[in-house]
Amino acid sequence: MLQAVTDREFDRVVESSRVPVLVEFWKPGCGHCRALMGELERVQADRGSSLLILTMNVEENFQIPAELEVSWLPALALYRAGEFMKFIGGVGTKEKILQHIDDALSG
Repeated sequence: MLQAVTDREFDRVVESSRVPVLVEFWKPGCGHCRALMGELERVQADRGSSLLILTMNVEENFQIPAELEVSWLPALALYRAGEFMKFIGGVGTKEKILQHIDDALSG
């Protein structure tokens, strides 16, 4: 199960993480969002404790998506050491998501 995060706790959770953080911005009723969650659960199973995956419902949380100027859903944002690195796309298979993460973290 993926961990949900709110605007209120977002900074604390991301900044205190000792591993990179991947955040999916989604909303209920978005089929692509739900499909991506399934792939992210597979990523989490593969990466275990070396990557923290969070989900943020944009219908309930507005501040962080606005700060990042999230304009499409689903959107995936990658953080390292508490700092935003980049968006890595919003749809894909476990393998593609892992490749994007590995490319971003190795660069």
